[in-house]
Amino acid sequence: MAKDPRKQPEQEAAAAPAGKSKKKLLIVVLAAVVIAAAGGGGAWFFLQGHGDGGKEHKAEEKKAGEHAPPIFTTLDQFTVNLMGENRYLQVGIDLKVSDQSVVEKINLHKPEIKNGVLLLLSSKQAEDLATPEGKQKLSDELLKKINEPLGLPAGQGVLGVYFTSFVIQ
Repeated sequence: MAKDPRKQPEQEAAAAPAGKSKKKLLIVVLAAVVIAAAGGGGAWFFLQGHGDGGKEHKAEEKKAGEHAPPIFTTLDQFTVNLMGENRYLQVGIDLKVSDQSVVEKINLHKPEIKNGVLLLLSSKQAEDLATPEGKQKLSDELLKKINEPLGLPAGQGVLGVYFTSFVIQ
């Protein structure tokens, strides 16, 4: 069967618009993919803390304390007379805090904190502080005493009390 030469130009004319519409469709699909990729990249950037919404995410991470370095502040060295015999205690105390704002609060309330620490230390007997358990109990009591004037919820003020020196004489 031979092709009719009169129908050939009509077939070529019909094929040409179909080729152009495929190109337009391809361009539209590629543009949609590029826009979707840009949107996904923007959302990732935003959620990683580079946008405003990421600040909340970063604040939650800091509260969890996952990757933040610890923050410590030092109280003065305390020397007190212990109850009972003529013995005294000399102790150095460092505090682990949840963030830098707590250090500022500690500095504002330092006279109250030091008074509470001195009263608590001077109420102890040497025998109570001689064992590791006694020292740990004192650390726990100091933690409560130091957090009182700060008025912060548990876990947001002083997180730990550490003895840097501890001498009973």
